Amino acid sequence: MFRGRYQHTLDPKGRLSVPAKFRDALAHYEGGLIVVPDGQCLEVHPLEEWQRIETKLREQPSFNPEVREVSRLYVSRAKDVSLDSAGRILLPPDVRELAGLHKEVTLVGGGLPRFEIWDRTRFDEYERNRSERLPSLFDRLSGMGV
Repeated sequence: MFRGRYQHTLDPKGRLSVPAKFRDALAHYEGGLIVVPDGQCLEVHPLEEWQRIETKLREQPSFNPEVREVSRLYVSRAKDVSLDSAGRILLPPDVRELAGLHKEVTLVGGGLPRFEIWDRTRFDEYERNRSERLPSLFDRLSGMGV
């Protein structure tokens, strides 16, 4: 799992150095990585985890309008990437643009089998605007048995 926050910069070619802790977590997976913009940020999934998402989608009725919409609007944006020998990933220009990534970024690991790459200013604003919700989110999670 990926935990913690790390501030990094994209180089002029769009390469991003992945933090050592995240590289350690990635070592438990085989295959490359999938990057996909979600509207606010860029999600980075180990290929194994991404394949689980695709398998679950394939198990759904293919004519379900929501499945088709997710396939068209989300899955179709996914790109294969890999770590280079220096522990960097090259983020394609189109996904950087869709996620609003420029130079300064924040990598966010929330204890899930993926991590996110945010434009630093956008993430700071996201956190500032939502931090007051945290106590009510804790209450909801407690009600779910977490």
